[in-house]
Amino acid sequence: MTMTRRQFLSNSLLCGTAAWLAGSTSGKLLAAGTQGRPLGIQLYMVLQAYQSDPMGTLKTLKSIGYSEIEAIVTSTAQSLRDQLKEAGLACPSLHFDSLGIEPGLEAAHVLGTQYFVSSMLPAFMQKMDGKSKGEPTYSLDEAKRTAAFANQIGEKAKKAGLQYAYHNHYREFTHVGQGQTFYDVLLKETDHDLVKFELDCGWVHVGGKKPVDIFKANPGRIPLMHAKDFLPTHPANEHPGAELGRGTLDYKPILAAANQAGLKHCFVEQEGPYTRMSQLDAARVDYDYLRPLR
Repeated sequence: MTMTRRQFLSNSLLCGTAAWLAGSTSGKLLAAGTQGRPLGIQLYMVLQAYQSDPMGTLKTLKSIGYSEIEAIVTSTAQSLRDQLKEAGLACPSLHFDSLGIEPGLEAAHVLGTQYFVSSMLPAFMQKMDGKSKGEPTYSLDEAKRTAAFANQIGEKAKKAGLQYAYHNHYREFTHVGQGQTFYDVLLKETDHDLVKFELDCGWVHVGGKKPVDIFKANPGRIPLMHAKDFLPTHPANEHPGAELGRGTLDYKPILAAANQAGLKHCFVEQEGPYTRMSQLDAARVDYDYLRPLR
């Protein structure tokens, strides 16, 4: 990939914010990808292949064994919906950052998704504030402001018949004082019904925390997860992706903890660069790793 996920979203965020500016229980729910349930994949992982050959890519994912896609929309929701239907793939979740909130809600209804997910909410908020340069601070004040904004999105999603979920990167695990991380504040200060979480386990690990611990501490709050891994050694501030089983994380205990916490959907999402193999070959390796764990 010539563009990281962070760069892709950063370049797309501003286009989708104008519309906004203008205008369960914690029982033992079966985890996707465990106990024989389906496995999904984040469309961004195979974006280059998809843009080159949409139907060929989706049908290949189906043939590998994936049955669910977590969507990003790069053209129209209608065309993606029709492509997914032809390929026989479900779409339970949408990342809306590149669209914006109101257009994202529309796209979610077109696609028939249940979950309405922000991929990089602090950066999304920064774009809405007109601050296009630099990184969010991930301070205690920013954590509180982000939690309040997440509650607002959650309310909008609920009124639209959807469930909002917050997806993390690694900087959410920055310590903000009082023995808390940014992520701790989000969990504490968001409404448990309005705001759920999609735990990106790879970024949790990069942030110095353990996905198993977060699942165990938060039953009923994390219905979605990303199965992701990184190479065990890398330069500072660089995080090259690894195929599952070839990096640093053991997903057997992670999926077991997720199952106990009420996970509903598991999406594979590998970060680039894809120098060892193609995106679709990596998707096959990732599926083959997770399949025995279900």
